[in-house]
Amino acid sequence: MNKWTLALAAAGVVSLPAFSPAEEKPNQVLTALSGTTISGYVNTSAHWVPGSAPNTAAYSFGGSGSKRDGFNLDVVDLTISKPLEESAWSAGYKAELWFGPDANALGNNSLGSNESDFGVKQAYVELGIPVGNTIDVKMGVWDTIIGYEVMNAGDNPNYTRSWGYTVEPTQHTGLLASYKVVDWLSVSGGVANTWDSRINGRAPIESVKSYLGSLTLTAPESMGCLKGGTLTAGVVDGRTTGSTGPDRTSIYVGATIPTPLKGLTAGLAWDHLNLADKTGVSTHDTDVYGLYINYKATDKLTLNLRGEYIHWGDLAGLSDAADPAAPFSPGDEFTEVTATIDYALWQNVITRLEYRWDHDLGQNGGQHFGQGTRDNDHLVALNVIYKF
Repeated sequence: MNKWTLALAAAGVVSLPAFSPAEEKPNQVLTALSGTTISGYVNTSAHWVPGSAPNTAAYSFGGSGSKRDGFNLDVVDLTISKPLEESAWSAGYKAELWFGPDANALGNNSLGSNESDFGVKQAYVELGIPVGNTIDVKMGVWDTIIGYEVMNAGDNPNYTRSWGYTVEPTQHTGLLASYKVVDWLSVSGGVANTWDSRINGRAPIESVKSYLGSLTLTAPESMGCLKGGTLTAGVVDGRTTGSTGPDRTSIYVGATIPTPLKGLTAGLAWDHLNLADKTGVSTHDTDVYGLYINYKATDKLTLNLRGEYIHWGDLAGLSDAADPAAPFSPGDEFTEVTATIDYALWQNVITRLEYRWDHDLGQNGGQHFGQGTRDNDHLVALNVIYKF
């Protein structure tokens, strides 16, 4: 009997069958809960912005300046799930819920707004189809399949999100199928209502859907020091909720590369976002090139470095959604460097100190940080996450 079932019994939510030597029928409630697990985390931070001017913080979950110079609850994640089993025709589910200020930044509320500090991050039914190595099918709301970074901050090498993550889609409502062809090749493909994260969002034309696919290559043991390295490529194409405008096409290519030096790993990422011909805009493409260096110095100490070059195109209001004060326009160019010290002192706790510098290259004239008053953004952050 798993801990989740015992906890429910202790709280009086379910009752346990009485023990007797006679054979009894299985309890339907306990059978349904078998294999269910609860997990999640509490994510907190403290931000300091050197100087008196507010930082732009237009990157995802930056807080649009509201997190500066103070302590913050970022988000509480609660996940209830049952993974697929090895048996044929196995079924499972996941319900991942967010509570706290970052839940508002999801922007996926089915009514079109997030103003309650609550959000559904993922909620899907998972089905195993016993064909070959088993086709894994998810139906509901699930995380996008492209990108070097993910939505859960503790699963990324750095605390703040990259610009590459910021220009990517984040979630979809639809059907996704994944399949492990061989040990070194996995593929996935799906269809969703829209490119954006709105739950149950719809394009104005019912027949217009968003399509996505990806493949991942994993280096086998025969490749020596490159063993375990990955190369992923993916594309998402579709329209945003209610939009009659051009398609958005997101292309991603990323790699994680082990090196001969013990504990040192490198990563590369390219994010491309294209808006098909839009009247009055000369620069339709946004490109973000990212470099990641991760060094595990000791069992407890890890050093992470990220650098990015961004060529900003027409994002059709994405900058306004991230931060209304962000004066980015097509043709702007800027860079970002983030250095993170991660030290695991307490069990189940992520503790890291981070410095981030965003710099406007001024190729398109003007200043584009601090509400258009300067060329540089600086942030020092302390991030503490407890995972359970």
